[in-house]
Amino acid sequence: MNFHVLTLFPEMIENGMNTSITGRAIGSGLLTLEAINIRDFAYNKHNKVDDYTYGGGAGMLMQAEPVYLAYESVEKRIGYRPRVVYLTPQGQVFHQSMARELAREQDLVFLCGHYEGIDERVLEEIVTDYVSIGDYVLTGGELPAMVMMDSISRMVPGVLNNQASGETESFAGNLLEYPQYSRPEIWHGKKVPDVLLSGHHGNVEKWRREQSICRTFLRRPDLLKKADLTNQEWNMVRQWKKQSKERLKAQLSEQQEAMQKERETDENS
Repeated sequence: MNFHVLTLFPEMIENGMNTSITGRAIGSGLLTLEAINIRDFAYNKHNKVDDYTYGGGAGMLMQAEPVYLAYESVEKRIGYRPRVVYLTPQGQVFHQSMARELAREQDLVFLCGHYEGIDERVLEEIVTDYVSIGDYVLTGGELPAMVMMDSISRMVPGVLNNQASGETESFAGNLLEYPQYSRPEIWHGKKVPDVLLSGHHGNVEKWRREQSICRTFLRRPDLLKKADLTNQEWNMVRQWKKQSKERLKAQLSEQQEAMQKERETDENS
């Protein structure tokens, strides 16, 4: 996998990616990282890449030509038109399935905007994918690019020492990962679940599966709609929903009784 990042801050990309798991993968040749400074393609006295927007408005806009020339340098070097991901709050929200799909590419170009964005004309010319990492605004595209590259890298064979870990953690199969424990067996009075100490692999896998479904139900119920569950597992989820409604009704009833007692106390005082 070859990452090419078009940015105004190449050192930010390099410092962030050349550490930990991605750093080791780059060092071993499983990944390559090229941070291209867009300013190097601004052929003016001060390497200026931004200007005022037509029609007025606050802030400056990155100009089309330096961005295009930076992209073109990559295209010429690799010999074909690669996928270009533009990091923008207006894009499709990034998710695990997208990471898995993008990991199949040989080259990926990430375009990082700044200021008020980038001239629309160059976006129309080179961008293939508009991607967001969430419904909020950042000062630039560098952090989202690194988030995406980190996630995509985990899908590249050999990057993780245990490739299975990349397939069984959160969002695999649209389920959150089960809780995990390490030594000591008892910490702050909390004990590791007995099933994990049993040595019975079948029971351990069953427990982990149930915990994944339960955790998804409690924290990200929206994911369950796409999860591949058995009929028995769906029945378990329906039972949890029923129990949740009953608990909520009981809590509301308790609150109403407490409020009634307060009113009666106020009336009698």
